[in-house]
Amino acid sequence: MENTNIPKHVAIILDGNGRWAKKRLMPRTFGHKNGADNVVDICLYAKERGVKYLSLYAFSTENWKRPDEEVGYLMKLVIKFINEKIDILMKENCKLLFLGDLSKLPEDTREICLKGMEKTSKNDGITLNIALNYGGRDEIVNAFKKMLDDGVDRTDITEELISDYLYTKGQPDPDLLIRPGGELRLSNFLIYQLAYSELYFTDTLWPDFTRDSFDQALEEFARRNRRYGGL
Repeated sequence: MENTNIPKHVAIILDGNGRWAKKRLMPRTFGHKNGADNVVDICLYAKERGVKYLSLYAFSTENWKRPDEEVGYLMKLVIKFINEKIDILMKENCKLLFLGDLSKLPEDTREICLKGMEKTSKNDGITLNIALNYGGRDEIVNAFKKMLDDGVDRTDITEELISDYLYTKGQPDPDLLIRPGGELRLSNFLIYQLAYSELYFTDTLWPDFTRDSFDQALEEFARRNRRYGGL
């Protein structure tokens, strides 16, 4: 496949970890671990293919409703992920950003997220956005609250200004959304930014989502005719 018509920004909803583990008669945490292990490989391959921004939906504002044991494991998994992968991200010139309200995270998880972002802040090979305690509607509410705090006049509110108050400030909107796991919905992910994104759904569960799977999504994207409301 030629390196043409590559999306600049790809978003992925990391779905299917629990079902992947269940199929193997393992606890859901086993699926989350394998899903986390897949993140950097797909990120590095996206970089290799020419993608500049990769946004991954890891933990939503609604996921706090899950059992305490699972939530606690996921928070510790974030710490383990950064500790184990930060050197690779540095070597590969990857910038790590977290999208979401980090103030609600356990202190040790929040602190290492901040350290990871600081350490990689000058990298410019690919930006890896990990949505953590993220909700699309919550993001928009927070954006308008910040505008009010800044004294923005209603006559100055534009689509571009709203974008500047979102977690993805300074980034292009996703060209392509990929959802593994067989579900056909956005699940409150980047709902403002995905207005004109191409949507790609696959039954493949996230831990099984390979570089070939990524290529299949890119091939489908290349076949799309993006008209943005025109002819």
